[in-house]
Amino acid sequence: MFDRVLIANRGEVAVRIIRACRELGIETVAVYSTADRDSLHVQLADQAVHIGPPPPADSYLRIPSVIAAGTTTRCDAVHPGWGFLAENAAFAAACEDNDLVFIGPRPETIETMGDKIAAKEAVAAAGLPLVPGSNGAAALSDARRLAEEIGFPVLLKAAAGGGGRGMRLVDDAEDLEAAFKTASAEAQSAFSDGSLYVEKAVVGARHVEIQVLGDGEGAFLTLGERDCSIQRRHQKLIEEGPSPAVTPELRKEMEDAARRACEALRYRGAGTLEFLLDSDGHFYFIEMNTRLQVEHPVTELITGIDLARAQVAVAAGEGVPAAGSAELRGHAIEFRINAEDPAKGFLPAPGTITAFRPPLGPGVRVDTHVFDGYTVPPFYDSLVAKVIVWAEDRPAAIARAERALSEFELEGVPTTRPLAMEIIGTDSFARGEYTTAFLADASLAALGGPA
Repeated sequence: MFDRVLIANRGEVAVRIIRACRELGIETVAVYSTADRDSLHVQLADQAVHIGPPPPADSYLRIPSVIAAGTTTRCDAVHPGWGFLAENAAFAAACEDNDLVFIGPRPETIETMGDKIAAKEAVAAAGLPLVPGSNGAAALSDARRLAEEIGFPVLLKAAAGGGGRGMRLVDDAEDLEAAFKTASAEAQSAFSDGSLYVEKAVVGARHVEIQVLGDGEGAFLTLGERDCSIQRRHQKLIEEGPSPAVTPELRKEMEDAARRACEALRYRGAGTLEFLLDSDGHFYFIEMNTRLQVEHPVTELITGIDLARAQVAVAAGEGVPAAGSAELRGHAIEFRINAEDPAKGFLPAPGTITAFRPPLGPGVRVDTHVFDGYTVPPFYDSLVAKVIVWAEDRPAAIARAERALSEFELEGVPTTRPLAMEIIGTDSFARGEYTTAFLADASLAALGGPA
């Protein structure tokens, strides 16, 4: 096992990894920007290294500075968390070049799965079903032709990235050219690559993902699914597992598909294969995230497996906890509490948290990095906490979530907590009958709709 690990991230994920390392008896080194000097992850780590000013490009995304922090403090390994450099193949290679173990997949795996077109080719070769669309980057003329062949609506997607950036839904031919230009410009700005690909928009779909762990040598563990369909602008708000739309038979099909992809990639570490699930029970590969997911606690609660610790163990050569399919128990739901104002288009709302009292009690977990007096900076992701509940079945988990969210006190900045409470109070959520269009179709007071 490692003696010392650099945590190449900030906020809640850095706190999560530091705690996992501490339980394994591993020392941790935090990195921080000027804006994060007093942050919780800096306080919890055994050492901390200042790596630059607040803008991510000058600090958390600056590979030489992060590598230098690891080498000068004599770390054995680097954990990238999620976001920032977590899916940067050049960073993973730089770690290896400087005798730092990268706690994640091999650089070549990250590179392949980070390119949406190459990723589709790789999983198609492993027999995974794909949404109909272009076989590679498409010019505007190609997009026009293909859209006529597969039919509107279609999605334009950035080939080099995700998270909803460089993505546009196009309902008819008249809007295609403007949408293509806008999506390409956005992709160029976000990923330095304006290339797009085209795929059929699956109407009435759910977003379901399969969690995997691999040792890089052929042993794999699948850990069931998470339903991430409730989203705003392709960003997840609520995740639950198991999915109310997935039967045991369908779960086996999806896990088998995920396992084939991992075998083809000789996958190492934690990863997530994301699928669209249509109303007829057909699933289609979207992308693979070669890292730990924000929503990983859902899987931890229904399997009893600590994914952060498992990542470290795999990287240290200790293998996966088991091979095959993990047994699932009970039901878990996660709510992302963001410092955003839903009524104003989810506008980020930085500021000082004047009161913070997380919910407690049986079956409630809160992952956070904030505290009374913490200032949410304007430079980074707006996530301030995750409330995760577990119970023996879904109705009990919903009841526990209602209780936990009602007890949660966070003042000083607007958050998505009121919206989460409204969502779980709807009939469609209670029945488990919702799609990725839920927020677009709902009339909720927190979104500025009728009370």
